[in-house]
Amino acid sequence: METDNQQPLISHLIELRDRLLRGVLAVLVIAVVLLPFSNDLYHFLAEPLLRHLPESSTMIATEVASPFLTPFKLTLSTAIMLAVPVLLYQLWAFIAPGLYDNERKLVFPLLFASTTLFFLGVIFAYYVVFPIIFGFLTQAAPEGVAVMTDISSYLDFVLKLFFAFGLAFEVPIATILLIWTGVSTTESLAEKRPYIIVGAFVIGMLLTPPDIISQTLLAVPVWLLFELGLVCARWFPKKITEDD
Repeated sequence: METDNQQPLISHLIELRDRLLRGVLAVLVIAVVLLPFSNDLYHFLAEPLLRHLPESSTMIATEVASPFLTPFKLTLSTAIMLAVPVLLYQLWAFIAPGLYDNERKLVFPLLFASTTLFFLGVIFAYYVVFPIIFGFLTQAAPEGVAVMTDISSYLDFVLKLFFAFGLAFEVPIATILLIWTGVSTTESLAEKRPYIIVGAFVIGMLLTPPDIISQTLLAVPVWLLFELGLVCARWFPKKITEDD
């Protein structure tokens, strides 16, 4: 009897291992494809800053290995982000057999929506937030100070912002899940709107540079996406009830 109970556990662990290996393989394949273009990727990433640097200023590398390691780190980070759809699909395929039909119909769209929202957050950061932040920061430099940013520090800075905005754009999914799982209701969350707005600015303060512009550029989308989540959540419970 004990052996029979162990068989399903072993099979689940084997399937989990296979799913993880497929996810890692997807990351490695994308990284290998992107590796010859690592310097081009970094130039593309640095373009919002380079556009605002004074003519006499450039980016610098303060460590011996930075010219090689920094583009490589960017390539690996890009490969992980591009592999997110594959990683989420492996997660969905692993948990799908244990879900009810109505749950299975909802989970896959939520995974797809969360992936799309994450990439929208990254795109918003690159095309909207970066030009405003770097334009402000370079202009705010005291007279006589040459603005020359280290390439490794810049990469860490923008990856942090990518993560912050990608995560912030997941607010509608979090709102829907809170209501779908019964943790809260649309009415209860709507009543907490003032606290949500204050919390959005606190999150902006913690995840962005210490300037009011970048904090506001994160806090306002978080609030608006929370409102979008409330609108969508009012529809999702009805959908689930009908499927049941």
